[in-house]
Amino acid sequence: MEENKKKSHEIDIVGIAKRVLAEWKLLLKFVGVAAVLGVVIALNTPKSYTTSVILAPEVSGAGGMLDNLSDLASMVGVNIGSSSSSIDAIYPEIYPDVISSNRFIIDLFDVKVRLKDNTERTFYDHVTKDVKIPFWSWPQIWISTLFKEEEKANQKDVDPFCLTKEQSGVCALFRSRVSCIVDKKTSVVTISFEDNDPVASAVMADTILSRLQQYITHYRTKKARIDVDYYEQLFNAAKKEYEDARHKYARAADASTRVVLVSRQSELDDLENDMQLKYSVYQQMTQQLNIAHAKLQERTPAFSVIQEATVPIRASSFPRSLMVIGYMLLGAILCAIWIMYLRDPIKKLLSKRKK
Repeated sequence: MEENKKKSHEIDIVGIAKRVLAEWKLLLKFVGVAAVLGVVIALNTPKSYTTSVILAPEVSGAGGMLDNLSDLASMVGVNIGSSSSSIDAIYPEIYPDVISSNRFIIDLFDVKVRLKDNTERTFYDHVTKDVKIPFWSWPQIWISTLFKEEEKANQKDVDPFCLTKEQSGVCALFRSRVSCIVDKKTSVVTISFEDNDPVASAVMADTILSRLQQYITHYRTKKARIDVDYYEQLFNAAKKEYEDARHKYARAADASTRVVLVSRQSELDDLENDMQLKYSVYQQMTQQLNIAHAKLQERTPAFSVIQEATVPIRASSFPRSLMVIGYMLLGAILCAIWIMYLRDPIKKLLSKRKK
């Protein structure tokens, strides 16, 4: 029974093919119309180019140079803590969320993009003015313009708290064009950017890579930079107080070269003691500032760019020739459906209505 069903099924397929090929003129009409439609759609579908960059970020771990600094600092009575207690809130797995955030995207609005024809404009202007819109989207755009409210605010004056419709649309378009994939085993980050212009694609991919490194570096060194600024203020204040005390002691010592009064000598000793005290504070602030700079260097992440951005030569979009072939195959399938299942029932229905 099963073999008979398989044979009948094969005979049906062969029979369908023979019946469709028998009406080759109708088949050519379907395929021809589908080919013309495929050519029109293919020519109106803009090409897209994708540039990929690969980044290997430094994986932060416990210990390291700060532990050695902690041991050395403890010898002079200074406690700088340990790096083992520090945990990064931004790790490679959330880099895609960082890139997709409004704040990150808005900072890219003013990036100068050089196009294939050597013209330059901002990324915002490139997205809003250079995007090729296919003809089938014209009715939707026309309808949306009828109900679009006039936006009084200047498009370049971006308020991240309250974006305009156009600015929000640019952010959404950016998210659809950018891709950030993180390998969980190796923490290698692959960033790709798709654009209708190959040069703009490479420029944006390289800019996103650079801005991401700056963002991560700024985050990881924020506390260390605050500490450096704080200890620089203390260092400058201690240095000034020490220099003032030293000058004051020097002037008093010069004035007491020929004076042997006990009161004068006691005053001179007090000034010397005050100078030594301020010098001790100055030394401690110097050590603290050096340790803060070392901590800042320790917290600064190192990135290894495995693959840099290069202008793509070939388009990454679906080939237009295959698109036309696909429409021709669709036309052949529709022709077969029309001949086998639709033509006779429709003719019978029309003949009944005429009667």
